Amino acid sequence: MAHIHEKIDFTVAIFVVQNGKVLLIHHRKLDKWLPLGGHIELDEDPEQAALREAKEESGLEVELLGERPPTTSPSTRALIAPRFLDIHRINPTHEHIGMIYWARPKDGRVTLAADEHHDIRWCSTAELDSLQPAMSDAVKWYCRKAVEEVGR
Repeated sequence: MAHIHEKIDFTVAIFVVQNGKVLLIHHRKLDKWLPLGGHIELDEDPEQAALREAKEESGLEVELLGERPPTTSPSTRALIAPRFLDIHRINPTHEHIGMIYWARPKDGRVTLAADEHHDIRWCSTAELDSLQPAMSDAVKWYCRKAVEEVGR
């Protein structure tokens, strides 16, 4: 998806963990190893975006992990809080505010979105340092933290 706003967009990153491994994609356009994720579209909330991006990019339906406050009412829907938030520069004039979620797979088979990615794979934390092209230290930290907290 193209950028929605000129200076800043909101995005989701979904670190899906199963059996002590995290699901990563080798992004075709960016030539980077990343978690599942993408832009939050104008007609969706962060939870909807995370579930949609996970399905589109991996073929998996996932369960987002986190706390949902008991505050849903007729005019308010409580959302699962992201585990972390960050802001990262995309180019000299554009940034992304990233909502970072942990998730577990619920259903489906891992499927490569070949038009968007070179590869998709489950990686142990030991494999993160040997990925090529090299993964950023920030993404490695999130991968390790997700595996540590979600485990199996």
